[in-house]
Amino acid sequence: MRPWDGIITDEDRRAYDAAGFGRSAGIGQRPALLIIDVQYRTTGSVPLPFWQAVEEFPTSCGDVAWQAVGHISKVLELFRRKGWPILYPHVAPKVQQDGGRLAAKVPSIMTVPPNGYHFVKEVAPIDGEILVPKKHPSAFFGTTLVSHLVDLKIDSLIMTGCTTSGCVRASVVDAFSYNFHVAVPQECVYDRSPIAHGVNLFDMAQKYADVVPTSDLLQSLENLTERDDVQ
Repeated sequence: MRPWDGIITDEDRRAYDAAGFGRSAGIGQRPALLIIDVQYRTTGSVPLPFWQAVEEFPTSCGDVAWQAVGHISKVLELFRRKGWPILYPHVAPKVQQDGGRLAAKVPSIMTVPPNGYHFVKEVAPIDGEILVPKKHPSAFFGTTLVSHLVDLKIDSLIMTGCTTSGCVRASVVDAFSYNFHVAVPQECVYDRSPIAHGVNLFDMAQKYADVVPTSDLLQSLENLTERDDVQ
């Protein structure tokens, strides 16, 4: 099953196929893992159905977030075991001066309490992993991310986190524009809308990234043995 099954029509798929979209680009030899905005403000403090979760944090995505956290933890374990780079683009606590257009468009994000910005414990950073605070959807815009990736000689990015239609998509498009190989393990991203989730994953898969089952990606990464030999 793909996330867009039942959402994208056969006619839509034919149109993309006719144009030659959707080919696999593969991953390179030096991957890094990005865990984007996996904070309690997007998951809730505990797994709950969506309408209960938003009573705590209106920006929560509910239980689908916690399902994704379980899959992200598997990718995170592999990267830690192999000693590969892990970076955490995240929204830092907001003050009014940070508002910009976001304060008008999504005012609820300006009132998230401090505990909402804490990283979810199951996939929280440890010493040696890189924090990348951001103020805008893309992990690249106005941040130090590219500088870190150049320094680490990264050629491939594994994108996880949320939301699929927002910060993940914006980061995927920018990563593609910087000529990184991009992979999105489909169970490792989440959104409050299943339709927005499915449509955006389909579009990313057609144009910007390899969107693959997490199990397939884990196998590919396990088989990647040449990384330390790349100059």
